[in-house]
Amino acid sequence: QVELVESGGDLVQAGGSLRLSCTASQDILDYNYMGWYRQAPGKQREMVAHIDSNGRTKYADFVKGRFTISRDDAKNMVFLHMNSLNPEDTAVYYCNARFMYSSSGGAEYDETYWGQGTQVTVSS
Repeated sequence: QVELVESGGDLVQAGGSLRLSCTASQDILDYNYMGWYRQAPGKQREMVAHIDSNGRTKYADFVKGRFTISRDDAKNMVFLHMNSLNPEDTAVYYCNARFMYSSSGGAEYDETYWGQGTQVTVSS
């Protein structure tokens, strides 16, 4: 069971930048995906970006060109660099780890882990 701790959330003005950090208690290479999700008040939690163990990334349409996800495997850390922030980016941002495994005996595992979240507030 991995523990994930986020940091870096803050109050910033529109157009500003932030870097969020996620520190994992285990080797993040053991997980198929590391990602960032966010949840704004009154809205569903949504994927922001994720990165797999090979460094392949995927982004939600609403952050493409503005956010960058990266990882430092030696430090078991994942980062989200956020630029050109706007008030719609205001949300609690959660770090996520996902482990998927299919055995030869037919058993399948799909486990997800979450941090406690860090608040990002963008003022206009």
